[in-house]
Amino acid sequence: MMSGKHFKAHEVSCCIKYFIFGFNIIFWFLGVAFLAIGLWAWSEKGVLSNISSITDLGGFDPVWLFLVVGGVMFILGFAGCIGALRENSFLLKFFSVFLGIIFFLELTAGVLAFVFKDWIKDQLNFFINNNIRAYRDDIDLQNLIDFTQEYWECCGAFGADDWNLNIYFNCTDSNPSREKCGVPFSCCTKDPAEDVINTQCGYDIRAKPDSDQRSFIYIKGCVPQFEKWLQDNLTVVAGIFIGIALLQIFGICLAQNLVSDIEAVRESCLFT
Repeated sequence: MMSGKHFKAHEVSCCIKYFIFGFNIIFWFLGVAFLAIGLWAWSEKGVLSNISSITDLGGFDPVWLFLVVGGVMFILGFAGCIGALRENSFLLKFFSVFLGIIFFLELTAGVLAFVFKDWIKDQLNFFINNNIRAYRDDIDLQNLIDFTQEYWECCGAFGADDWNLNIYFNCTDSNPSREKCGVPFSCCTKDPAEDVINTQCGYDIRAKPDSDQRSFIYIKGCVPQFEKWLQDNLTVVAGIFIGIALLQIFGICLAQNLVSDIEAVRESCLFT
């Protein structure tokens, strides 16, 4: 026995432990909220009672975004919360590795988007046109397209004529729809004096000469308008992505620090 000497025992940092727990409990609740919204939207559309109807959707269903984001947030939040609270090194390692994979995928996507800009532009064009075809098939998709066209003051992927892809808006002689040769109301230029949205403002507009169309609807497509928006807000967009990246790196470092403390405590217990 050695007298007069005291050895400092390893301790798990309570500050790091409860900081990770508090941060992830918020993250976990947000994940639950996203999942609940997604499942509620699906139930409203009858998808939960008829799962096969998922394959009937012709375009992108925005509900998927809520479900995927909510699922990832739920898994990460759960692993971070329980791992920190119970000092479970396995869950904390899972949390940090999962967060690291997401960070790597984001970084890879950013580099590929910069290198293959033209390919991304073509894919965005294909994505928008594919969803134009399915505009009336899903109310959530319809709302997403309307919001996009109103926010960026655009119409179609590269112009209003892209709405010929939709069976209700195309200009073919066989089209019996009242919306023939028209565009959705979200393509219409807004009159500040109007308090009520005129949902019929785009009727027959593409049957008129181009010079007349400019007075009533947005002429520019959503792809070039999105490019312009990115250029005008490049600093803000870059700042947001850098902030998210730093937050992820910070979370990984804290989790690894807590894992090191937990393992150090376990090792010290073995030698006492």
